[in-house]
Amino acid sequence: MTPQRSQVGYSTPEGRSSLFSDNFYIQDPISVLHVTNFLTDIPHYFSSNPSSHSNNSTLDEADRQQTNIICDRKRRRMVSNRESARRSRIRKQKLHEELFSQLVSLRTDNQTLMEQLNHLVESHEKVVDENTRLKKEATDIIHKLDEILLANTSMDMQCFVELS
Repeated sequence: MTPQRSQVGYSTPEGRSSLFSDNFYIQDPISVLHVTNFLTDIPHYFSSNPSSHSNNSTLDEADRQQTNIICDRKRRRMVSNRESARRSRIRKQKLHEELFSQLVSLRTDNQTLMEQLNHLVESHEKVVDENTRLKKEATDIIHKLDEILLANTSMDMQCFVELS
């Protein structure tokens, strides 16, 4: 709460109104009220009039009303804060439930993806093994062809040598 600058006005016994500014700060609004009421009723405090006593009871009643108003405001603020906290807890609970639901869903998706990955890894290994087998088979066939070509070439040369 920021300090308030106090300005107090009151009527003098002669009926003139007076306004003066105090160079002090009061942080509590209830204190401002008491100081204001006291300074406003200064003439009544110093008069010997019995009516000043009735003013005191009126002042006390005004203080009680002001206190009741402040208490009511505090109560309303407290109820409002409790309601706000309750709504906040409900929002937090809903968020927690949504996140938990999302966690379950993501874990299920993760499990499915892991199974697909394992299947693909097995398929990949089979393909790699088959590829290795086929490469070896191709190499063996190439060696056999080279041997056959070499054998044919050497027979052709023998025939050529015998004919010449």
